[in-house]
Amino acid sequence: MSPSFFKELILKPVQPSAGAHRRSPKEALNLTPSRGTQSSPLDARQLAFQSLRAIYSGAYADVALHRALTTKGLAELDRHLVTELVYGCVRRQRTLDALIDQLGRKPAQQQPPELRIILHLGFYQLRYLDHIPASAAVNTSVNLAKQNGYSRLSGVVNGILRGYARQQPHDPLQLPTDPIQACAVDYSFPDWMMRLWWQQLGSDEARQLCDWLNQPPHIDLRINPLKTSLEAVEVAFQTAGIETVRLPGLPQALRLRHHQGSIPKLPGYDQGWWMVQDSSGQLVGQLLAPQAGQVVIDACAAPGGKATHLAELMQDQGQIWACDRTGSRLRKIQQNARRLGLTAIKTYTGDSRHQPKFHGQADRVLVDAPCSGLGTLHRHADARWRQTPETIQDLSQLQQDLLTEAARWLQPTGRLVYATCTLHPAENEAIVEQFLQTHPDWQIEPPSWEIAAVAAVAPQGWVKVWPHRHHMDGFFMVALERRAA
Repeated sequence: MSPSFFKELILKPVQPSAGAHRRSPKEALNLTPSRGTQSSPLDARQLAFQSLRAIYSGAYADVALHRALTTKGLAELDRHLVTELVYGCVRRQRTLDALIDQLGRKPAQQQPPELRIILHLGFYQLRYLDHIPASAAVNTSVNLAKQNGYSRLSGVVNGILRGYARQQPHDPLQLPTDPIQACAVDYSFPDWMMRLWWQQLGSDEARQLCDWLNQPPHIDLRINPLKTSLEAVEVAFQTAGIETVRLPGLPQALRLRHHQGSIPKLPGYDQGWWMVQDSSGQLVGQLLAPQAGQVVIDACAAPGGKATHLAELMQDQGQIWACDRTGSRLRKIQQNARRLGLTAIKTYTGDSRHQPKFHGQADRVLVDAPCSGLGTLHRHADARWRQTPETIQDLSQLQQDLLTEAARWLQPTGRLVYATCTLHPAENEAIVEQFLQTHPDWQIEPPSWEIAAVAAVAPQGWVKVWPHRHHMDGFFMVALERRAA
């Protein structure tokens, strides 16, 4: 495994027997119908069906949706519907399977795969989309079955979905008696993941976290102070009719409210005024606190959100080595740096688990480690079904190797920040504790009061961002320094 292998949750394919998730119309991509320029409700559902068929066969959700819908124009409302249906069915897959198990003559895994997808689409509309009448959800699903070679089973689709609709407003979903399994089915998460949330948070907060992770993700911007100001960007967005809000404790952050549409078309994108970066990710740069003129190494840098932030914090003065094993991912960093007008970043292709050329060279080192991404499940529709306890174990070894090597890169008085976007203790607290046991000359440096004001700081000194508490992506970060001689 390479240091960047898991950085964007590039893991094993989703199995058809996995489970599910949900996004909203606000997450719409640039989608196009498979035929004709005039779209209809059935066109939108057919596009969703085609995307889900690819995803359930192992494709990545974002890639499959984009591929299926980039040929021709689609009405804006239908774009939102397609996106909602695809990400919704993937996120909520376990709950939708449970409904098929209860209301169908055959359980979900024994249904023809394409018929299962059609039932997922129907149930998702009936259960989660209040703006679609039940009759429309049922009828379009029946027509979808006919359109895709299941005319003989269209009556089955009709009967199962109408059986659900007849039981409303009472919830037809029957949950297991075990409370953790019941919550996992209701919120559509794997049992092992739900058990983890319960152990860390208790039942009430576990439900709050799951509810948060099932919501559409917000969009945060990091303003580039070398090009503009927070106030100027606020005015530009207000002029364009886009509402923004500032985030306390994050001097470069603006959150967009109710935004829909293409990111590159937003005011100031081409001018390099800002970059999309979640607010919790911006805390990492603040914790590292690089200074102008220093040498900084970002061990797992692609696609460059944190590397470019470090350059901005350094006034673009000094040297930042952005490392990644894959050259194509490093090109994304170069593109972002050019757009933002940053010159201090140099890219380096290589495995960060073994880079003796950097030993003793850096004033600051960032290990934004590849991880399971459990703090960002709302952004990755299929991620919760790709991770397993086994992948967590593999990742923890990779993370430990990266941290051990990165510590060698620092000068004696340097600072190292270890960070992940996961909430799993095996990838966070356990990694740091093991490192400190094997490196007794190192210690944790507590965060500044600005960071402590917007995130949870443990007595040990590490920082943890809980999405449902702090309204940001889930994150873990800790600053490490050598003890004074």
